[in-house]
Amino acid sequence: MRIETYNQVAQLYKGSKSGKTQQPYGAAAGRDELTISQAGYDYQIAKKAVAETSDIREDKVASLKTRVESGNYKVDSGDFASKLLERYNALQK
Repeated sequence: MRIETYNQVAQLYKGSKSGKTQQPYGAAAGRDELTISQAGYDYQIAKKAVAETSDIREDKVASLKTRVESGNYKVDSGDFASKLLERYNALQK
């Protein structure tokens, strides 16, 4: 790094320190504004709805729990094996 270049850059920054911020030519003096698109707004609403939803479906859990406790819950071994193989094959892809 050349010292002369550093000195020139330092002088530029020292000279421009004033109490006011300079506006570029043609820039409008005003307030900043933020607008959110309709898609962004819809995304926020959907995200909030998902966050408020429980991960556990209490109605299904209660139904299965009563069936298991009463002995009425039967698992078809063929269905179980086919679902197990489907999951295994999906993970292998």
